[in-house]
Amino acid sequence: MDGLDRRNMLMAGGALDAIGASGAASPAGARALWTWSPKSSVAGAGGGRDPEWVWDGEADRLIASVIDRGDVSRVNELLRTWTRNGQPLPSGLPADVRDFMERARQLPSWADRNLLEAAADFNKSRSFYLNLLNGVGGGMLSTAIPREARSVYHSKGGADMEDRVARTSLLGFAIGDLNAYRPDGDVIVQAVKTRMVHAAVRHLLPRSPAWSQTSGGRKIPISQADIMVTWHSLATYAMQKLTEWKVPVSPADASAYLHVWQVTAHMLGVHDEYVPATWDAADAQSEQVLDPVLASTREGLELTAILLRQLAEQTSPGGIDRPLVNALARFLVGARVADMDGIPEEPFWEKVITAVWPKLIASREKLIPLPLVPPLAWTIDEAARQYILFYQAKRQGAHIEIPETQRPGS
Repeated sequence: MDGLDRRNMLMAGGALDAIGASGAASPAGARALWTWSPKSSVAGAGGGRDPEWVWDGEADRLIASVIDRGDVSRVNELLRTWTRNGQPLPSGLPADVRDFMERARQLPSWADRNLLEAAADFNKSRSFYLNLLNGVGGGMLSTAIPREARSVYHSKGGADMEDRVARTSLLGFAIGDLNAYRPDGDVIVQAVKTRMVHAAVRHLLPRSPAWSQTSGGRKIPISQADIMVTWHSLATYAMQKLTEWKVPVSPADASAYLHVWQVTAHMLGVHDEYVPATWDAADAQSEQVLDPVLASTREGLELTAILLRQLAEQTSPGGIDRPLVNALARFLVGARVADMDGIPEEPFWEKVITAVWPKLIASREKLIPLPLVPPLAWTIDEAARQYILFYQAKRQGAHIEIPETQRPGS
């Protein structure tokens, strides 16, 4: 089979994303027919094949072989030493793994270094919003994507969500680093490793009876369509929120931010004919592949509860008030997704956040003086900052590694 790979991501959750996916088993998660034209992609043309049935043939064959011949521990040990884009691959890698990685680490011919540098500057200037959206927002959104929630839950990472958050945060925060695609950055490293992890999940998860029972008849998880669903839950979602919040974004910055995500999709193994060329094209694709599949699942509810508990307990020495954690999460993803995720309503804090958020943005953008910002706004601001620090802290010391098994008991 030809095709691709996927996030986590979660977003991060992120993300970060990472960034897995699995099968929706209910009509609520049903997917519309693929009608998005490849003419709207960075390739400008393509066969128009439904990405639902396209995976990542090259990576899948390789990683299946690595797992079946017992090379996973050896490869993971060596990959721990590969941490920077410009760094040579570790010596001692199996020849087939080395050859694949040398090809996979190359930027596409259409990558624009100037745009990648501009994107890094934009990420730095808008880091507060983007880290909040791609970390917490994308993480909460991902648990309402049935396939992703089920893949995360039933794969090995689902057994330890704190570790899963850490690994998902690696790719998400790497994209936002000032040196992201420079030789001393690590986006390429994290993307190639994530691509191999996705291939491993595609090989292992079909062996899981628990996943198979909820996969809606799908035999292989993490299709090209699934990765683009995740892509939209990060890049497109973030840009839509910046627009909704009236955060000033110049056309040049918007183009640069889109480009860094376009290149990242390619590095994750997505075929260029599925990568949107413009934000309008991204919005149109998101309406077709993301919006219709959002739904509540048992796995998603459990993952959300774990994330909210971790955020409340670990984001600061004294923790953040749980109702405020709930309310900020609901604000980020909206009532529809929040209800799917089982995030409790918090009338007081939700009303406060809705009222003060525009003033917080205006203050951050230096559009209004500090005295005009209500005191409660700084409580919200600090909670958001602690959310971000939680995800950043989890990134430290984490490694994206190829799994050898699915979740124990799945």
